[in-house]
Amino acid sequence: MTATENIGPDEPASPQRGAGSAETPESAEKADSDAQESAEPPKKKRGKRGAVVELLALVVVGVVTAMLLQAFVVKPFWIPSESMENTLLVSDRVLVNRLDGTTERGDIVVFKGWDGLDTIKRVIGVGGDTIKCCDDKQRITVNGHPLEEKSYIHPDDFPSDPFEVKVPQGRLWLMGDHRSRSVDSRSHQEAKGDGTISEDDVIGHAFAIYWPLSRAKFLSTPDSFSKLP
Repeated sequence: MTATENIGPDEPASPQRGAGSAETPESAEKADSDAQESAEPPKKKRGKRGAVVELLALVVVGVVTAMLLQAFVVKPFWIPSESMENTLLVSDRVLVNRLDGTTERGDIVVFKGWDGLDTIKRVIGVGGDTIKCCDDKQRITVNGHPLEEKSYIHPDDFPSDPFEVKVPQGRLWLMGDHRSRSVDSRSHQEAKGDGTISEDDVIGHAFAIYWPLSRAKFLSTPDSFSKLP
């Protein structure tokens, strides 16, 4: 006479065994494994609340990252006037690198201006330079060498009214590209520093126009400055 094993409700049927037959180690191990699998609770799906919390965390990280970049690396500026035309037009948006600590002739820089406001101009002279306007061809000279400005100065402008200045060490002489519409170092020669500003007042170097998209481009230093000794 034969007998069958009792079958649990979640177990598959086992083949019949002869009376008195012993359970093999392999069958016992499989039974334990089946029991463990059936005992594991189903995994819970992530609810809407978890998704919202994760999204908020990502937003916070993004905002903090953007704030740190703006505070220490790159900051956007809006151009409010015609003083840098035609290089920069009214309402252009530019990006300014705040980490580039070396300021050279030809750089376009944002600095703390004579009235305490953020101002953007082009560096014409650095510490030790003698800047003069003008030679017999109406060109500004730097240490006696003519500066060719046709590539960036506004086409309707002369370089400037006559002036001559020796730039103190650690200071900069700045001018707008649209000379007749720019209030710059020339307008403050009676002030401390003869119109120059301290290198420490430089906020950063403008390196790109990012808006409007039709004018988006990188800003480079005109070749004429590299030709100066």
